[in-house]
Amino acid sequence: MTDAAALPGQPRGGVLSGPATTRAVNVLAPNPSAMTLDGTNTWLVSEPDSPLAVVIDPGPQDDAHLSRVIETAEKLGKRVALTLLTHGHPDHAEGAARFAELTRTPVRALDPALRLGDEGLAPGDVITTGGLEMRVVATPGHTADSLCFHLPADQAVLTGDTILGRGTTVVAHPDGRLGDYLDSLRRLRSLTVDDGVHTVLPGHGPVLEDAQGAVEFYLAHRATRLAQVETAVENGHAEASDVVAHVYADVDRSLWPAAELSVRAQLDYLREHGLI
Repeated sequence: MTDAAALPGQPRGGVLSGPATTRAVNVLAPNPSAMTLDGTNTWLVSEPDSPLAVVIDPGPQDDAHLSRVIETAEKLGKRVALTLLTHGHPDHAEGAARFAELTRTPVRALDPALRLGDEGLAPGDVITTGGLEMRVVATPGHTADSLCFHLPADQAVLTGDTILGRGTTVVAHPDGRLGDYLDSLRRLRSLTVDDGVHTVLPGHGPVLEDAQGAVEFYLAHRATRLAQVETAVENGHAEASDVVAHVYADVDRSLWPAAELSVRAQLDYLREHGLI
């Protein structure tokens, strides 16, 4: 879920649909919009020689899309054995219950309300289905329940809405919190510095081959926006909608409602830190 169109300096990426790494294949959902970019990226992840696959974010309630995900797995000689959710927004999770019905698989998520089966997800968990090693990384901020999945063998991280392939993401106030989001970006940066991650497999938009550059871009963008919001408040623009009109004047007005969520999160952050 994006709060801005492509921005100057945005890292460029590649694959929108199809194989992205040795272990990850994208099946693009047919739900493009200003908020979802080209649509939701549903990720099919598996070891090359394994008959089992994991699906991350089945996407919207769209039987044709869910069937395409299953058919893609079958063409690769795979059976879907597990479904994971990066977070609970409908464009990622709405189709999960129907997908679980079609594949007879459990759904694992951080939020207990989204789970189907006995197991959830927690930071530090390791997914081992079909010989995979995929590590669960806590990345709250976009939402409280946001997770990323680190795929060490491909030096990749699946980021849901925490980092997008194009534009920047919403800090979805009040559930999303800016302080948490900045901590999550720093956590992802450590994966790029300490764990060799160089590929971002996002929830929307193209694959990014410069993971560290993407994280640094996001951190710089958030710092710039925060400073702009602080200045707007100092200049007498106290209401969130008024701040949006001044700070996000360069952004398409259709995205202003999403921008207002981020502004509210930024105002909370500034108040919490005694800056306004």
